[in-house]
Amino acid sequence: MVKMQPPHSNRACIMIETFADTAPAGQELTAYDKAHVKLYARLLDADADGADWTEAVQILFGLDPVNEPERCRRIHDSHLARARWMTHTGYRHLLRLSQG
Repeated sequence: MVKMQPPHSNRACIMIETFADTAPAGQELTAYDKAHVKLYARLLDADADGADWTEAVQILFGLDPVNEPERCRRIHDSHLARARWMTHTGYRHLLRLSQG
């Protein structure tokens, strides 16, 4: 996992947490998912607001998409896909955990 570095812009609140280059892709909720719910929510908000992926990756992951465009795109897209999975399927796992 990689610890975020602050982006060059001071325009937005920066999330400081560790992350993997690729989010989980299976059909089961993982410890990684539970630890990154806030990141997933912020990615979904950025997407709904029409934010460019490069801005989201700078603010949420603290990465520079100019220097590492492929890696940054992979990180953004895999985490956004997982965030969407959480809204359609993964949340049910969280509900079961909270009820059990």
